[in-house]
Amino acid sequence: MALQVQGLVDWRGRPVDPRRHGGLKAVMFIYVLIVMTNMGNIPTMLNIVSYLHGTMHMGIADASTTAANFYGAICVFSFLGAFISDSYIKRFYTILIFAPIEILGYMLLACQAHFPSLHPPPCDAAAGQCAAVSGRNLSLLRLGLYVIPLGEGALRVCGAALGGDQFDGGEVGGDDPAAAEARGKASFFNWFAFCISLGGLVGLVLVVWVQNNEGWDLGFALAALMALVAMAVVLAGLPFYRHRVPTGSPLTRILQVFVAAFRKRNVTMPESLVEMQECSDGSTIELLDKTPDFKFLDKAAVDDGDRRRWSACTVTQVEEAKIILRMLPVFLTSVLGYVPIPLLLTFTVQQGGAMDTRLAGTSVPPASLFVVPIVFQMLILVAYDRAAVPWLRRATGYAAGVTHLQRVGLGFASSAAALALAAAVESRRRRCLGVAAPAMSVFWLTPQFFLLGVMDVTSFVGLLEFFYSEASAGMKSIGGAVFFCILGVASWLGGALIQAVNRATAGGAGHGGWLDGADLDASHLDRFYWLLAVFELVAFFLYLYSAWRYTYRHHPRVQPSMEDAKVSATATTTTKKAEV
Repeated sequence: MALQVQGLVDWRGRPVDPRRHGGLKAVMFIYVLIVMTNMGNIPTMLNIVSYLHGTMHMGIADASTTAANFYGAICVFSFLGAFISDSYIKRFYTILIFAPIEILGYMLLACQAHFPSLHPPPCDAAAGQCAAVSGRNLSLLRLGLYVIPLGEGALRVCGAALGGDQFDGGEVGGDDPAAAEARGKASFFNWFAFCISLGGLVGLVLVVWVQNNEGWDLGFALAALMALVAMAVVLAGLPFYRHRVPTGSPLTRILQVFVAAFRKRNVTMPESLVEMQECSDGSTIELLDKTPDFKFLDKAAVDDGDRRRWSACTVTQVEEAKIILRMLPVFLTSVLGYVPIPLLLTFTVQQGGAMDTRLAGTSVPPASLFVVPIVFQMLILVAYDRAAVPWLRRATGYAAGVTHLQRVGLGFASSAAALALAAAVESRRRRCLGVAAPAMSVFWLTPQFFLLGVMDVTSFVGLLEFFYSEASAGMKSIGGAVFFCILGVASWLGGALIQAVNRATAGGAGHGGWLDGADLDASHLDRFYWLLAVFELVAFFLYLYSAWRYTYRHHPRVQPSMEDAKVSATATTTTKKAEV
């Protein structure tokens, strides 16, 4: 008997055939999309501070802040793509719309790097003159640095959600088709992260070499070419995809709940659920049961005869709003936990540039040092997915071996250790200044790179899967965007933290702050790292409290039938049991 998949259609709008649509053959195209886009995006993101400081002559603090804002914009703009794909346009078509926007951004930066009139002249070391980018050229730079995130953000979130749509629900155990798809869905996000790492690995070797040896213009053009190839490959997979039909704006539905709850704040709650409204149209693809928390929102679904749009809400709408409120503490504490990470990534490039980067007589570009954590991450991901998860699943009973939030907590603990190690290494490097001894080898940074790799395997994948799995069927893209928003908000807060620390540590008589020096030798990066380590430790304990308080929508110890098996395109769909 064929596996029945509801709530999904093929590219022509017909019900999907599980034997022809979805599964591994479909996600292979998505994996290529992720690899190709990250081949250009990751090296640009990690090496952009070198371009801003070396070619555009920005100071260390301004270059680091701009780089952090670039990374933050990529993540925050994912909300736009998620909103469009959940509300109006299928995820596949959202990718096709936003991929050319990313290509345009790379071409703008390529043109600016190529034509001398569009960037500052080389520094005159003899005269001590080094003009930073300004005026129209600065505006062009900022335009390119924000057009790229506009496209890349949509590709990230829609790629993850489209991949998740290719697998239906079922029990993990067993040999039936539903079980096979459930196991595939459980592994998808691990391999999604693996493809990000694989793209980053190739890009940090190839694209960074082109940027540093052949010119930034060719480096940006190569990133644009990779995005173009990615768009062509994902287009070739169109006949194989399962498509989730948009059901209207989830943000509007949630806002309606708060408005209706306020309007009905004086209404008495009925004793029977019969007096509460449930959907009667065909737009809802998943019905959610009433849960006991956040009782003040339940009044939004009371049938008091008021049929105005912003007064009549369904139980499912109310439960969608409750899902967001439940996840809010995890979201906020995860933002705090991620604040130091973009700063550590950014400053590690500059830290590596101030050390001996030779390997067997060959100078290694500092940005290429991120190959080390990426290789660690790829090896750990494969070992975790193929060896650790099956064993942990048998030992703990959890569908993924451990819960999503436990996995995230391990990552935050690793990041605190990485920051402490980075501070110790920088302190030692500074003590070696002025001493008649060889410069420290850049490979002193390897331990902190390893811990960063551990964090990516745990926190990155854990949070992405957590927000996707906990979101309702009509909010899957938004759920993924919430995760990327964590990264973006954390990057922007990191940029603000740099400025705040500089102002707080600036002394009189022209003495600058910890990060106001012309280079790292004139700055106090070690002190800043120690501050970040303490910040991360506090954030870790706050996260532990919010994770301990959180109640999963589906108990992780028993793999439920995933949402796809519980959704329906009509109002005749009956019930779904969501464990709280």
